[in-house]
Amino acid sequence: MPKAVAAIFDVGKTNKKLFLIDENYNIVYERSARFVETKDEDGEPCENLDSLCSSVYDSLNQVMQLKEFEIRAINFSTYGASFVYLDENGEPLTPLYNYLKEYPAGLKNQFYETYGGEEKISLETASPILGSLNSGMQLYRLKKEKPEVFAKIKFALHLPQYLSYLITGKAVADITSIGCHTQLWDFNKNTYHDWVLAEQLEQKFGEFTPADSSLKTLFEGLEVKVGVGLHDSSAALIPYLANFSTPFILLSTGTWCISLNPFNQEILKADELKQDCLCYMHYKGKAVKASRIFAGYEHELQLKRIAEHFDRAAYIFKHLKFNPAMILNLANKIPENAILQTEFFANSAFPDRDLNQFKTAEEAYHQLIFDLVKQQVYSLKLILNQGVKRIFVDGGFGKNAIYMHLLATAVPDIEVYASSVSQATAIGTALSINDAWNSNPAPTDMIQLKYYSAIQRSVQL
Repeated sequence: MPKAVAAIFDVGKTNKKLFLIDENYNIVYERSARFVETKDEDGEPCENLDSLCSSVYDSLNQVMQLKEFEIRAINFSTYGASFVYLDENGEPLTPLYNYLKEYPAGLKNQFYETYGGEEKISLETASPILGSLNSGMQLYRLKKEKPEVFAKIKFALHLPQYLSYLITGKAVADITSIGCHTQLWDFNKNTYHDWVLAEQLEQKFGEFTPADSSLKTLFEGLEVKVGVGLHDSSAALIPYLANFSTPFILLSTGTWCISLNPFNQEILKADELKQDCLCYMHYKGKAVKASRIFAGYEHELQLKRIAEHFDRAAYIFKHLKFNPAMILNLANKIPENAILQTEFFANSAFPDRDLNQFKTAEEAYHQLIFDLVKQQVYSLKLILNQGVKRIFVDGGFGKNAIYMHLLATAVPDIEVYASSVSQATAIGTALSINDAWNSNPAPTDMIQLKYYSAIQRSVQL
């Protein structure tokens, strides 16, 4: 008897993956693809939309031939801030512009002068000023610079919804995409922002549809339930929301370290926005207050500096054990180290440190992590609110014992866990439509946790 599964596409900037996930949330099949980027009309690199569409169709056709699986549902998660503009025949009108594309200063100034200034728009839309990374600004640019193309747009769909459209033929808008640093959504009024209505952009969006809904669709003669698609950051949060009701913060660590608090719906303040706070939306339509720092990038940069200074290979630090005695010695050497629990900084102090003051590469590395943790706690406290009992750390720093022990020491009143969910984004995307394809409730053991306690020493760290 074939195994019931959901087919989940997880589309990143680099890797495009298809997973088959069974009713117990085991990944039973996986395939991945990478495409060579193409260029837009300005010569800027961008996603090869033709290759992506062909891959979706070809991959689905292939897995539907596998007799051991019964595909009951299909859903999509992708990176955000990317629009596909469709004509009345459902054909793309433009390349899939890169969200890193430079935004013209004159047009940017014109927009904010017209609609009340950067601070007003940022506060109301919970979006830092990010140029093309504010996807609403991409659509505004198209209207102003290429009105003839804009006039032909029947639908402007964020990438997850476009991939769903490829299967269903139904154009929809989804809150996890519309509500994430797009400058399209007014978080105070819980609707499209006034400027969107003034520019009549909302007429180009699909029908607003709940993120946990699905549409019964015939694909290649097979009846399946197809989800509306999700922004990948929101999807990765879903397994945690499904497994834990006690308030928590998810600290997702990679190049960027993003702290997500789905239990904080307080309106963003101007000073928080200036410190790179923003709001995501989780799939049930609630704001998720978030802060972020470029700590993973900083870690790699400074690790290289340490390795070169001490003539050591960088990879040896990957599994370096935590040495509490070294931390205590550093507290005597560097005075501000002695107050880890009370004094935090917006930036890491390590780039300005003289490496000659450290006896060994290991000592320098412990100090690097110490400084990064001070910066991380500063970022965490921007979104921390009363009632949060746990911090879950996933990604690279969750595997770093030095980082985890120091973080636990810095926030002694909060439980700190290294957490991991195999393919959290794909699992979350399947969970969002669980009831449409799965006869079982969400399992409660999909997240692996490792608890870290504070340094047990009679010294104030």
